[in-house]
Amino acid sequence: MRVRTDDEVYRVDAVWLGPPKATFPWRARYVAWGVGIVVFLLVTAVQRQVGFGFDFINTGWGFVITIALTRFICSRISHERPLSSVMTMWVRELTSPRETTSGRGGAASAARIRVNHQRPRKRPKKRAKRASAATPSQHRRQQDRRQKEVRGVRTPA
Repeated sequence: MRVRTDDEVYRVDAVWLGPPKATFPWRARYVAWGVGIVVFLLVTAVQRQVGFGFDFINTGWGFVITIALTRFICSRISHERPLSSVMTMWVRELTSPRETTSGRGGAASAARIRVNHQRPRKRPKKRAKRASAATPSQHRRQQDRRQKEVRGVRTPA
C-alpha cells in the first residue's frame, strides 16, 4: 500500500497552466514566472555590459540562459522552502565571517639569530669549584685526563 502525500495539492495550486483551452506545454509555478522575469532582465543587462548587441540571436541566447538559470533556482524552491528563505540563506552565506587561511608575516629567515664564535659552556658544579681551588698541577692532570679519555673506555685513576 502506498501512502500519498499532499505535495501535489500544493504544486497544483501554485501552477498556472495558461488560458483555458490553450494551455502551455510546460508547467511553471507562479514563483518561476517571477524569478524568470528578474533573471531575464539581469541576463540582458549583463549581455549589454559585456558588449553583445540587441539582436535576435543574442536575445534568443538570453532566453536559453534565463530558462536554465530559472530551472536551477526553482529546483531549490518548494512550498516547504520558499524563495524568501533561500534568498536569506544565500545572503547570510555570503556575508558570514570566514576563517583567515593566510598567515601573518612572511617567510622565516635566520637573519636575526645571533651567532657566537664560542660554544656555550656548562656551569661549573660544586666539585669543579673545589677542583679549581686545587693546585695548578692537579688541575693540569684533570684536563689531560679529559682530553685523553675515549668514550666508553675508562682510564686508570
